[in-house]
Amino acid sequence: MPDLTVALNRLRLRNPVLVASGTFGYAREMAPYVDFAKLGGVVPKTVTAAPRAGNPPPRTVETASGMLNAIGLDNDGLDHFLDHHLPYLRTLPTAVIGNVAGKTEDEFVEMAAKVHARGTGLAALELNLSCPNVSGGTDFAVDAELTRRIVRRCRDACPDLPLLAKLTPNVTDITVIAKAAADGGADAVTAVNTFVGMAVDWRRRKPILANVTGGLSGPAIKPLALRAVWRIAKLGAIPVVAVGGIATVDDVMEFLVAGASAVQVGTANFYDPSASARVADALPAALAEAGAGRVADVVGTLRA
Repeated sequence: MPDLTVALNRLRLRNPVLVASGTFGYAREMAPYVDFAKLGGVVPKTVTAAPRAGNPPPRTVETASGMLNAIGLDNDGLDHFLDHHLPYLRTLPTAVIGNVAGKTEDEFVEMAAKVHARGTGLAALELNLSCPNVSGGTDFAVDAELTRRIVRRCRDACPDLPLLAKLTPNVTDITVIAKAAADGGADAVTAVNTFVGMAVDWRRRKPILANVTGGLSGPAIKPLALRAVWRIAKLGAIPVVAVGGIATVDDVMEFLVAGASAVQVGTANFYDPSASARVADALPAALAEAGAGRVADVVGTLRA
């Protein structure tokens, strides 16, 4: 049996298969469909400092090989998460990685400090520096110095908690941003968040999403995400958690070979809630087929 454990600097996971924020609710909703013990970790929905109603509908639209969403970080706020959702999440037999998004640099730091003070039971904190569906949502992760500074200040605010920086692909060179996150003290980067896109109803001469643009996810973005992960991994500066179109064990193995140390299953959860557990179940056989005794044996082995 291959060794499935992975290490993202200080974050240790039982296996490399996680579920992506925004696609799994707060886990309670998925309990009838998923054996959480099979997963390496769960990343619940992004929370903000104050409650948000999100964007007006329509907020999702199906596209060829994917979907566009402009949810707009609809959530009940960090205090509600800590008081209401975290007690349940603490009971799960897997790692739980919180996910927060701030409107400003200072708000990120304040949220990190609150999680440090009250977030007992979280295995790590993912900083959503890259949501494309809110005003200013991608401003953080398109600026290398701002990314470095936010990560560093959040690291100082919660020194004991591993940090992941979730990056946007909507930049000229994602490696510069990944290096900045590493310099700021992130334990890993999550790559990538959604690509900005839009859908149009030509008969009505109107955009389909009320927000006009949204984030494209699903199989359509996998080749783009693979390239981003491969480029970041080549830096050798920081572990990468890959996300983007992952639905099968072959997808997982492709990202691992390209340099990812772990993966997140996202959009697939909407049409197959059991996808993450199914992929985790299939991983040992895929590693054995590759002649690997552990996950680390295949990470970054692409011959290019």
